Amino acid sequence: MELYFPSELPEQLAFAAATAIALIGLLTLLFPATLLRWGGFSIGDVGAEGFGATRSTGGLYLGLGLASVALAQDFTYLMLGSALAFAALGRVLSLFLDRGRTARNVFILLLQLMLSAMPLGYVFGYF
Repeated sequence: MELYFPSELPEQLAFAAATAIALIGLLTLLFPATLLRWGGFSIGDVGAEGFGATRSTGGLYLGLGLASVALAQDFTYLMLGSALAFAALGRVLSLFLDRGRTARNVFILLLQLMLSAMPLGYVFGYF
């Protein structure tokens, strides 16, 4: 079995976004305490359930990214981009409803929007 790497730039952008999400998922799965610290949590307040939820989210991102990389189909890129766009929507709601207008939240929102735009732009033909 051969690993497919796209030859056209628009699909390469979608592929790169999928790879980045898979890498973020792997790091979240392996190092939940570090991720929680970067997210502003005090590790002493997080119990086993919190670490389990964080690792589970990392596994979801890892699986979604790897599925997109392995299958490299429009539908999987659409799935990845849609999931990231809805995650960005959740972050926007947090900015306004939770008074979470911090530099870290805005940075992560911009990252989520960029990573969602890459596969969605490819699928819908904007790139």
